[in-house]
Amino acid sequence: MLILMFWLMALLLFAVATRLGRRFGLIPIVSQLLLATFGLPLLMYFWIEPGWQLSGAQLVSPVWLKNLYSLAFALLLGHILSDVIDLRLDRQSVKIALPSFVVPFACGLGTAFWLLPPQPWISSLAVGLLFAITAIPVLYLYLRHIDYPPAATRRLVQTAILIDLACWSLFGLAQGSLHLSSLLLPLAGACMPLLLRLLGLRQPLLHSGIFFALLVVAEHYRLNALIVGIGYLLCMAALKVPLVLPINSAWMQGLQTYLAIPLILTFGIVQINVHSAMHSLGWVQWLALLGLPIASKLLGNWLGLGWAGASFAGASRWRESVLLNIRGLSEIVFLNLLLQQQLISPALYFTLMLMGLIATLLPALAGFHRMTSIAVPARSSNARS
Repeated sequence: MLILMFWLMALLLFAVATRLGRRFGLIPIVSQLLLATFGLPLLMYFWIEPGWQLSGAQLVSPVWLKNLYSLAFALLLGHILSDVIDLRLDRQSVKIALPSFVVPFACGLGTAFWLLPPQPWISSLAVGLLFAITAIPVLYLYLRHIDYPPAATRRLVQTAILIDLACWSLFGLAQGSLHLSSLLLPLAGACMPLLLRLLGLRQPLLHSGIFFALLVVAEHYRLNALIVGIGYLLCMAALKVPLVLPINSAWMQGLQTYLAIPLILTFGIVQINVHSAMHSLGWVQWLALLGLPIASKLLGNWLGLGWAGASFAGASRWRESVLLNIRGLSEIVFLNLLLQQQLISPALYFTLMLMGLIATLLPALAGFHRMTSIAVPARSSNARS
């Protein structure tokens, strides 16, 4: 009963934080990151653990909660991967994406090998990818709100899609290479659109419903959800089948903002002893993990934008470099995926989540524009099509 009360209280706190954040001009993901980074650890340390005698392991142990987590995780992962279907390659976006990915990725690999304790190579690869990732939904919302020119918006969003596709694909392939036999089921699921086409079933809603269902199954049974999701959507794109939401977009938006994102953030944070995590890394490691991802990403963005040239007269290269550094939802889902598979330590999870919060706030801190409250849409790419 106490566990259920805790989760209801956590969801209520996130709802309140989201509402309050809107009053101060913050988009929901920023309010939720602030609560998860600072509020939840304090709640656990001063009240839940000493007063309720509940540990993080106990709070995430119920079977019903793990099933709900699988559903929420599949919903958010599907939302992020669904941008793959909207990829439109153009030379300028590729020119920006290459340095924007390669520079922070190389910096992340160097940090993992030389500054962090010894770990498996796939964990080091994941750190490099976390340095390079860009949050597509939050970037799009920010550009839309500040009335950025449509052509420039499209160029930056397509760049973010290329970067995230590279990150998710590389990690999915690397993970699958560890156990080649485990790729068979995910690959079979990814080819499902081809089977549906052979059967004469072309309804977009059917394809989309199966897509989200397969992600839930893959997450629940610890299959390679990235191979399933990316492969499935690439097949849909090749068959020119549009992705549609299985439920009303307004309901999907509310489900993400008030259930899926809070659940995933809380599920990760409560398993971490923040006090212990903070002392397991030295100050050099802390500063490196907070500063190097942002600095290297800004450098990569700067180089790429210089190579591609200005998107419009008067475009600020510095401003676009900061905007492409936004992390947000993409990094949260990636971090939780790594934590649940024990590929990163709790200390690394917490530090990189704090880094993601700083990077996501950076455009507002730099004075570009107030990050006015807009709920993250369930399918932002529809607006980009």
